[in-house]
Amino acid sequence: MKRITIVTGHYGSGKTEFSVNLALHQSNAGKRTALVDLDIANVYFRSREQRALLESNGIQVYGGSFDYEITAELPALSSSIRKPLEDPDCLTVVDVGGNDSGARILKQFAKYFTPEQSEHLIVINGNRPETSTLEGALLHIEQIQRETGLPVDGLVNNTHLLMETEAEHIQAGIRFCNALAEKSGIPVRYHCCAEDLCEKVFDGMFRNIDPGIRFPMKIYMRPTWLDR
Repeated sequence: MKRITIVTGHYGSGKTEFSVNLALHQSNAGKRTALVDLDIANVYFRSREQRALLESNGIQVYGGSFDYEITAELPALSSSIRKPLEDPDCLTVVDVGGNDSGARILKQFAKYFTPEQSEHLIVINGNRPETSTLEGALLHIEQIQRETGLPVDGLVNNTHLLMETEAEHIQAGIRFCNALAEKSGIPVRYHCCAEDLCEKVFDGMFRNIDPGIRFPMKIYMRPTWLDR
């Protein structure tokens, strides 16, 4: 794992959920961790909304210029964002805005994203219309790479249907992302799965999936009012 992990993906892919879970995973493993929220293109789901949770787990959070006031938003970033990017002893998860337009912001921090210290992961939800086919997913990867100037180093399978997700949906996502990896030459870094479904998902023909790329996740970002 590189010191800086850049997380991109399409709107609705679950990249913010993955970013929060990844930061918590790193911190719980005893590693000094920061989360940088660069999502200023679509602020519906913002990783910094979970600041209290993250900071209680020892994770430094950096984001918009309003910092703690998340109800007031401008497309402006705090200058403090550069602090964890320049700290050689801090693992940093960078949660980037959705789609290629949201990822454009990475250009102003390009000097930190060298191959030696950073990796670029792209989150794929095989149930999103734009990335539900190999052609669509490959086009999305190409657009992100072209816009950011950063090659994608790994795929994150996060195929889901929100609260209606069942084991079969995630297993279909595993097959899809494995095919995408073969077609693109980009390896799968993680197969994400809600914790309560992991036993069912990684069973049968999926039992031999390397435990190192299985990624159990808790749901932190879904507002409860969406289920009312």
